[in-house]
Amino acid sequence: MINSLSTRLTQPGLISAPGVFDMISAKIADKMEFDALYMTGYGVVASYLGLPDAGLATYTDMVGRVRQIAQSTTTPLIADGDTGYGGLLNVDFTVRGYEAAGAQAIQIEDQEFPKKCGHTLGRRVVPLQDAVRRVKVAAEARTSRDFLIIARTDARTTLGLDEALRRGEAFAKAGADLLFIESPETVEEMAQIGRAFDLPLIANMVEGGRTPLLDRAELEKLGFKVAIFPASGFLAMGAALRSVYGEIRAKGSSKAWGGELYSFADFSQLMGFERVWEFERKHMESE
Repeated sequence: MINSLSTRLTQPGLISAPGVFDMISAKIADKMEFDALYMTGYGVVASYLGLPDAGLATYTDMVGRVRQIAQSTTTPLIADGDTGYGGLLNVDFTVRGYEAAGAQAIQIEDQEFPKKCGHTLGRRVVPLQDAVRRVKVAAEARTSRDFLIIARTDARTTLGLDEALRRGEAFAKAGADLLFIESPETVEEMAQIGRAFDLPLIANMVEGGRTPLLDRAELEKLGFKVAIFPASGFLAMGAALRSVYGEIRAKGSSKAWGGELYSFADFSQLMGFERVWEFERKHMESE
């Protein structure tokens, strides 16, 4: 596994990044030798605040989650930075904060504030000139060129694909390292995106979302370099919790539940209990 996302981008093959949203999901994914992890705004806001991804989380809420995940994992982390949490000065502050917290890439989008999840309705984007300024400020704010700027446009849903492509081109000129044309609705639209740009492109694979869910070979053929799967983890977790909790509610016990459980011993190891036990043995023996 390569621990630099900028280096991995120069090598062949699709980068598949699972969505992580809390420390359990991050630690599990970190052990699985992915090329990158994606800190999903939707998942973090849901797990941390129990609220919709609708501009309700603050910079402080999110940078704290970036720091927790980055410091507890070794896999390169891509982090959702929403609109930058305010004006241009806020964008500058957010990029510097995410970089210092340990992320290797930040995603900045062109929605109006408060923003909304990219696969929901009611999204509005700022004028192109304002969106370009965000990207320019983000590119100038970083201290290392290895910290990558992902410029996302949500223009497709309300203004059409041509406007989204126009914005992607402007973002590339403004200093973006990767382009994220959110919510194309057909494979042909995805193919148009793939033909339009030389920069690495991100595909957002949301189960039940607005974009067709494609496999690795299909995404590579269309010209995408990174595929993020922001919802897979929390949707699977939600289904598993509802199932086992339902069993406990109905039968008063999990004894007969037929689903898969992470072994308690393995989970304790994942959380670092072995170090606790070794520490206790060492200091108990020295007394």
